[in-house]
Amino acid sequence: MMDKRFDSKSIEIKWYEKWLKSGAFASNSSSPKKPYVIMMPPPNVTGSLHIGHALTFTIQDILIRFHRMQGFDVLWQPGTDHAGIATQMVVERELAKSDITRHHLGREQFIKKVWEWKEQSGDRITNQLRAMGASPDWEKERFTMDEGLSKAVNYVFVKLYKDGLIYRDKRLVNWDPKLLTAISDLEVEQREMNGHFWFFKYPIQNSDEFLTIATTRPETMLGDTAVAVNPNDERYKHLHGKKVLLPIVNRVIPIIFDDYSDPTKGTGAVKITPAHDFNDFEVGKRHKLNIINILNADATINENGTKEFEGLDRFEARKKIINKLKELNLFVKEESIIHTVPHGDRSNVVVEPWLMDQWYVDAKKMAVPAIRAVEEGRTNFIPRNWDKTYFEWMRNIQPWCVSRQLWLGHRIPAWFGPDNK
Repeated sequence: MMDKRFDSKSIEIKWYEKWLKSGAFASNSSSPKKPYVIMMPPPNVTGSLHIGHALTFTIQDILIRFHRMQGFDVLWQPGTDHAGIATQMVVERELAKSDITRHHLGREQFIKKVWEWKEQSGDRITNQLRAMGASPDWEKERFTMDEGLSKAVNYVFVKLYKDGLIYRDKRLVNWDPKLLTAISDLEVEQREMNGHFWFFKYPIQNSDEFLTIATTRPETMLGDTAVAVNPNDERYKHLHGKKVLLPIVNRVIPIIFDDYSDPTKGTGAVKITPAHDFNDFEVGKRHKLNIINILNADATINENGTKEFEGLDRFEARKKIINKLKELNLFVKEESIIHTVPHGDRSNVVVEPWLMDQWYVDAKKMAVPAIRAVEEGRTNFIPRNWDKTYFEWMRNIQPWCVSRQLWLGHRIPAWFGPDNK
């Protein structure tokens, strides 16, 4: 007698187990059959599958099953990603329940704890894939931190370095002052917040005039190395070749003329802090300005920010700087605004542009053959109007920062001698 309700779980589990036992998903590299391979984009070991995963894996499973039925030797390579930041945070939270930090344990013991956690919790995603009926070759499952893949990462890093595609550079990164690591653009959330524009006067050297600037981050003025005005702004043409005295720090800095300054925004005069703003960094390179970092890794003010503010949290320093400017009669006004502020998507703290040495992939050079493949018709987008979006992204691609300051992850195979070379 047929049940009134279809019990999908018992039916699906039964047949899935039969498929596994029969080796229906297995590939055979020595087979004479034509191979067909899909590398599963590895989901983070810390999380659960979401609707995007479900869509991706369903499409891949359809392609895999179709080619398997066509007689190909099929490999759908399964695996999970170690998800450095997320995993480190999860394990640190577990340790915190016992009042232990990773610094108490040291790196080696902390990594052992990570592997223990993975053994306990790391199969959630693969179980979800099984529940979906996905048909990868489970015997070949990999984890991005296992020994073989670690060797592969080292091999590729060294090869790309020798090929001139990986290089070390001092540039601004998205720095997370809570997690104490650089993070990628994809890990930064632009959040709309209530904020302020603060207007200050910078005295023009050897003059009774002042140049008024507006900023949302007064604390960064400690690292200012110029003030920029637009070359077409008639209000400031008489200031060509002039300099201003940076308040509080009492550093003389130039007035520069650059199209970056928008005459319609604020006062049309922009403070330039190359070490703490991505746009200012580019302006600084064009004008060969000094680059002065005024922040420690935890976003407190360092020794370059004057003794008065050294050691203060950035937001505490902001308040004191505003009060100091008021005392000096250089404060003009404060305006309430709504603006977007970058936050780390995991730490939920405000991210700082921070100048430091990192390892980069020359994404622009690597993009060239990919662009040509579409231009020459060897690769096609359907519908074709996506060509425009592709070219816009690929032709404006930026260097890719591949290093992180984490305990969990692949260690870069690079050493420096006594002369730092």
